[in-house]
Order: sequence, then C-alpha cells, then structure tokens
Amino acid sequence: MFRKLFNNELKRISLEEFKSVNKTPIVLILDNIRSQHNIGSAFRTSDAFRLEKIYLCGICAVPPTPEIHKSALGAEFSMSWEYSDATIDVVHRLRLEGYTIVSVEQAEHSTMLQEFKVKEGIKYAFIFGNEVKGVQQEVVDASDICIEIPQFGTKHSLNVSVSIGVVLWEVCHQNFRLFNK
Repeated sequence: MFRKLFNNELKRISLEEFKSVNKTPIVLILDNIRSQHNIGSAFRTSDAFRLEKIYLCGICAVPPTPEIHKSALGAEFSMSWEYSDATIDVVHRLRLEGYTIVSVEQAEHSTMLQEFKVKEGIKYAFIFGNEVKGVQQEVVDASDICIEIPQFGTKHSLNVSVSIGVVLWEVCHQNFRLFNK
C-alpha cells in the first residue's frame, strides 16, 4: 500500500540552506521567453535540480510578477537570477567564465540528448529559446554544442518548460554522482 507523503515528511531544505549549499554546475539562459508561466516553471525546475543561476534575456519578464509566482511557487526567491537585454552578451561572458555553451535547438549536426554526456569538472550553460522562434541563430552560432530532444509525433517541438525539465532530468540523471557531492 502506498501513502502519499506530507510536505513535512519530504525533508526539503530551507531557503537559507538552499542559498548556501553546493549547486549543480549548470546555469539556464532563457532567450526571449515570452510566457511568464514558462519563466516561472523554469525557476521551479531550476530549484528542483539545484542549479546555480538563471539568466533572463531579451523580452523575458522578470520577478516579481503574479504570473511568474503562480508557476514558480516561490522558487523565484530561492534561485539566483539576472536580467540582460542581449542573450549573446551573457553567452560571451559565461564562456569567459569557463562555461560550455549548449543550445537546446533543432539544428544541423545537433547531438541527440541521450548521446550528450556531461563531463566532470565542466560547467554548463543551457540555452532555451523563444516559444515560436527558438534560440536566436547568432546564439546558436556562438554555442559549443547544440542538443536536440528526440521526438516522434506530428509536432516539431515541445513546450519550452517541458523541454527544460526533460533536458535537466536527463543530464542530471545520467550524471547524478557528479552533481551530488
């Protein structure tokens, strides 16, 4: 028999503990994400995987807003974030800081997600693009690698918030021991 756990049984860390614990060496870059629901979801998923930071770029809304809070459920308070007008500026800065730049995009010569392997000691910046136009071409051009989520139906894309969850789960699942030291 299964019994659902109560929130106080989940052994969640506090906001103060979250701010001080080691983070997964991953940042998210949201490139012109227009939906505040998707932005809030990115915050919540980033908190769940204990990422370092989120960069909101271009037309992205920024906290605090009721719509972001509705889907973030408070993760906008736990996650470190920064806004930039230009995604490409963030990409250049993170590259100088030693990050490997990964666009999540359907592109020529992309690597399928299940073939992408995280390497120990490397920091990653995953870029997710606009709900309609995807990651800007200049940002794709500046990336070290493009990864693609395999799909088998009639649609050619997933919602960006779903894509973030799929990619982060796969990357962290494959390399759980690397991220939980």
